[in-house]
Amino acid sequence: MTGPNLTSVEAYLEALRTALDGADRALIQDALFDAEEHLRAEIAQHPDESEAVVLQRIVGSYGAPDEVADAYRSNEIKVQAALRTPAPKRAKSAIGRFFGIYADPGAYLSLMYMLMSLITGVVFFSFAMTGSALSLGFAILIFGVPFFLLFIGVSRILALAEGRLVESMLGTRMPRRPVHPGSPGTWWQRIVAMLRDLRTWSTLLYFVLMLPLGICYFTAAVVGTVVPLALIIAPVALLLGFDNVVVVDDVPAEVNRNLLPLLPVLGIVGLTLMLHLAKAVGYVHGQLAKKLLVRDIWPQTVASD
Repeated sequence: MTGPNLTSVEAYLEALRTALDGADRALIQDALFDAEEHLRAEIAQHPDESEAVVLQRIVGSYGAPDEVADAYRSNEIKVQAALRTPAPKRAKSAIGRFFGIYADPGAYLSLMYMLMSLITGVVFFSFAMTGSALSLGFAILIFGVPFFLLFIGVSRILALAEGRLVESMLGTRMPRRPVHPGSPGTWWQRIVAMLRDLRTWSTLLYFVLMLPLGICYFTAAVVGTVVPLALIIAPVALLLGFDNVVVVDDVPAEVNRNLLPLLPVLGIVGLTLMLHLAKAVGYVHGQLAKKLLVRDIWPQTVASD
């Protein structure tokens, strides 16, 4: 779409969204926020001129939609290359690939996220349930509307913070900008827009799901690391004089002693499996977070002639 056809901010944003078609949804959200923030700020500084006139003037400095899209794609490649953790050298053998997980920083970050998810899950679940209940309870009161807007606004801030955590620890590209609220409108228009925005409800769904997911992640991470580590150190405990550390019921003590050399092997295998599981959980959860926290469908607008 060329410059002369861009007579409104909505038309410019639609052209930019079309130019970014096929790009990562998080990148599209960032680009649309930056463009709308810049364009609306410039228009607000010239209230005596029409939107079309101001837009045509500032597009020359900010760039046409296709130019801006190309710049964002190019910059994204550079940023991702700079932020990407160097991948460990891939082993040729199956055993090498299996134990090569110890050289993958992403596995440890995913494991740490699983341990943290219990805390974040409790916070998000409590916030979503309490805020939703209070919003319904205050709906008939005069301050019910501003409370609902505040609740949704805070939920989007928390979603943005969670997105940064997911990107830094799980490696999934998430938005670095929120969704722009758009042109100023009445209280009722803002409420209708929030209610119609699917991301409002998907964000609350994500917060609710984080509690059961956090419990599962935390339990799996603790059991999957503590038990293998206990098996690994069992022979050391025996050497230190703790004879009854590992005892199988109804099995003679001599047999228990003979089983001890096998325990570290089982522990190492178990710990390796846990790291592989953590890496898989990190990938799956990252995709879930992107699906529920990132806007997937943008309103379609028609450019004015």
